[in-house]
Amino acid sequence: MQALGRGPRFVIRVLRGLAQVMFLDSAGAGAVFALALWTADWRYGAYALGGAALGTGAARLLGAPHDRVRAGLEGFNSCLTALCFAVFLGAGRSATMVLAAAACLVVTVVTAALTRVLHVWDLPTLTMPYCLLAGAVTLAAPAFRRLWPQARSIAALPRAGSGPTVLSWNDVGGAFFRNVSQVFFLEQWYAGALLLAGLFLASRVAGWVACAGSATGILTAWALGTPAARITDGTLGCNAVLVAMALCGVFLPATRKTLPYALLGAATATALTPAVAALLAPSGGHPFTWPFVLTTLGFLAAARSFPLITTPTAYRAADRPTASLHGDQATRLTWPP
Repeated sequence: MQALGRGPRFVIRVLRGLAQVMFLDSAGAGAVFALALWTADWRYGAYALGGAALGTGAARLLGAPHDRVRAGLEGFNSCLTALCFAVFLGAGRSATMVLAAAACLVVTVVTAALTRVLHVWDLPTLTMPYCLLAGAVTLAAPAFRRLWPQARSIAALPRAGSGPTVLSWNDVGGAFFRNVSQVFFLEQWYAGALLLAGLFLASRVAGWVACAGSATGILTAWALGTPAARITDGTLGCNAVLVAMALCGVFLPATRKTLPYALLGAATATALTPAVAALLAPSGGHPFTWPFVLTTLGFLAAARSFPLITTPTAYRAADRPTASLHGDQATRLTWPP
């Protein structure tokens, strides 16, 4: 009977791994996220679920802390790693499948190493393990014909933005949802709508903060004169969504004082995204979620100097067992209902 129960428990942990991409310890939200991936491309859903399963299983076999495995914290980096390879290296290729499986095992080790290093400063790993591994592989891929059979190189020089900057209401609506869907590399607006539904299913506060982050990303990009096409595709605003959620409700309390701080971080990540892309483009790299990682770590470190925004929230992990953190901080906050 005990063996029969292990299967369902493992499935729940895998689904939590998907949900932890957006800071949620919720198998229900993870199931909705999987549905969103499946509606865009069933292969993306398979890679994401398979990646989360491999990362979770590897961490369990290596003896990772049980609370991290149970909460899905060992599955979200492997989920993003596998999904990234499917998008950039071709989901239907056998070489991609083998490489993604191996990378999911390696990113588990990288996560453990970074957790140890960043614990010294009491900072979370976030998606840094995925960014490091995915960045290294995409940079190296053109050197290996089985990984990158295309004749063209992925390296490119940065170019000035061009095109109209006027946004229509359809552009704004599309960008609002794609800012969420691009967290999972999805271009479909309806996938973003499903992801938002999953957020609201787990926590109304998480959903509204994500909406505020998406709106901030759009407004910041428009104010800076970004071409409308770049705003609409969601690649500029996806980091803003993650930063807003991280700084208002996950690592800092969700209060009226932290929300402006979080939205300032969201605007910063939006402006930082082209800078990271330009820095990595000549070597063929991609920004991935580096703007989110760099902005969040910087704002979290600075927050310790601002006691007004670091006052513990009334919603503590001890009160509600749905705490969700991408790291090993001592004080674990949780989304209010």
